[in-house]
Amino acid sequence: MGGATAGAAAEEASVFGLPPVDPARTAVYGEHPDQVVDFYLPPPGTDGAARPAPLVLLFHGGAWRAPYDRRHVSPFAAFLAGRGLAVASVEYRRGGADSARAGRWPETFDDIAAAVDTVPGLARGLGLPGIDPDRVVLTGHSAGGHAVLWAAARHRLPSGTPWHLASPSPHRGVVALAPIADLATARALDVCSGAVDELLQEEGGGGDDELTVRLGLADPAALLPTAIPTTVVQGGTDIVVPAAVADAFAEAAARAGQDVRLIRSDGGHFPPIDPTTPAAHTVAEEIARLAGAQTAP
Repeated sequence: MGGATAGAAAEEASVFGLPPVDPARTAVYGEHPDQVVDFYLPPPGTDGAARPAPLVLLFHGGAWRAPYDRRHVSPFAAFLAGRGLAVASVEYRRGGADSARAGRWPETFDDIAAAVDTVPGLARGLGLPGIDPDRVVLTGHSAGGHAVLWAAARHRLPSGTPWHLASPSPHRGVVALAPIADLATARALDVCSGAVDELLQEEGGGGDDELTVRLGLADPAALLPTAIPTTVVQGGTDIVVPAAVADAFAEAAARAGQDVRLIRSDGGHFPPIDPTTPAAHTVAEEIARLAGAQTAP
């Protein structure tokens, strides 16, 4: 276990050691200071003209805790842009700035839904070059992987819930990276030190009945099938969000009649968002495949 822990620490250090990359443009999608999005644009063609590229809505991870924000995925966002994809890196409300708690109920979910619903139109309204907002792929890492799987399933929510959609969103697909995809399994494994329970409960906790209801609304594995092409990229040696979580989601999808593509990548939790690794190239290729685009070498 010591070797696995050391390897995981080295992978984390590699990602967090990369210098942040400034976006081409930052915009707001709501009134809260955390409701912002950074745009990374693909390079123009050899003739200097922008070519409309698929839009990747990227949600960062960090166990829904405030110290982890979108800056740590900015090198990955820039990497995807360099491969010919437009990227919108979304910030959203996590735990309070003065607290180690994970997430806020219901604000974290409010922001995920608002970003998915508004950012493609925002990109169109800003007139940003090199973006085709009609070809959207949702991508997220860890807690962000949960976000995109949940966002793709909102039409499966009860009609009385605030995030419900009447029909599936017209996204090209979902690529979830080491996602907290099955909340029941994540709770059983105490993923990220109780982060799931903190996400679903107000500070001070709540009753078991309330938690059960919220699990049913928040767990992507309980909201299948989605009818949206879905890929999960999971590191084989991940000790942060173990492979058992992705496996449980894939098994739930199979029972529900949905085919989920499960890609095993080398390494653990962080290589899928580390531009220096083969896993990140695999992710870019999978996003492009679902978007119907070609990536640059």
